Amino acid sequence: MSTMFTTLAEKLQGVKKAIVFPESLDERILIAASKLSAERLLTPILIGDAVEIKHHAKELGVTIDNCEIVNPKEFLEFDLMVDTFVDRRAGKATKEQAEEILLDANYFGTMLVYMNQADGLVSGAVHSTGDTVRPALQIIKTKAGIQKTSGVFIMVRDEDTYVFGDCAINIAPDHEDLAEIAIESAATARMFGVDPRVAMLSFSTKGSAKSPETEQVLAGLALAKKKDPNLLIDGEFQFDAAIVPRVAEQKAPTSTIQGDANVFIFPNLDAGNIGYKMAERLGGFEAVGPILQGLNQPVNDLSRGCSAEDVYKLAIITAVQAT
Repeated sequence: MSTMFTTLAEKLQGVKKAIVFPESLDERILIAASKLSAERLLTPILIGDAVEIKHHAKELGVTIDNCEIVNPKEFLEFDLMVDTFVDRRAGKATKEQAEEILLDANYFGTMLVYMNQADGLVSGAVHSTGDTVRPALQIIKTKAGIQKTSGVFIMVRDEDTYVFGDCAINIAPDHEDLAEIAIESAATARMFGVDPRVAMLSFSTKGSAKSPETEQVLAGLALAKKKDPNLLIDGEFQFDAAIVPRVAEQKAPTSTIQGDANVFIFPNLDAGNIGYKMAERLGGFEAVGPILQGLNQPVNDLSRGCSAEDVYKLAIITAVQAT
């Protein structure tokens, strides 16, 4: 495990955070939950039928004795949860609708977080990003001053750590979105021990091409600087100018970023999603996330191609976000 994750795990010793796993019958979830509970990093809350979950864990040969299992159909405070959900949805769901909706593991788990019976949630090994994010946006919602949630990946290879965003949520961010993503991604970097040096990416470096797309990146850069004058950020950059010093010296000699960026803001979801997967599959980086930014409480989304180790590490990140 990298130094970053070793440090994060040390932060959780004795903190006793509880993280919800709605997909409790997935092999990867059970393996990760067993490891997390055995190491006493956090308390996994598995959603579903206890007999079925324990039987599946036994088949896999993993121990979940230190995990908590909660069945929505047997939850003693289900009526209170229904009333709380109806109130939170403010007329968008009746009590009858809520009773049905909250039998869905993602909605039920998100409500446990909202009602402070858990500290965060990790889902997405089986469900789509929309199935994970939708309950979070409806129930937990974004922090004051945040217009949209966004999704970043922490990219780790040996001792190298980078933040890539937005790679999961916003398909075509405008300049205001790009500015917000940049600022929030820098905050995420700091949370995990990375001193942010933010590069706004494009197919152009410092005016080498001009188009509505490059102008939007520049507008996002300007707004981010205005909102956070102390943020070390520059652009627009082609990726090589942001990461290779000799290229930066040639293409952007006066920039404050000289091939040493560690937070990369992609101009749209196409670029972000393709970029992180290329780094993962061709570059040998481990992609942890997506980590959802801007929510009042931590909810994070796995890739359906994740491993048990990915689940384990994203759960650690989620618990750290809740500290």
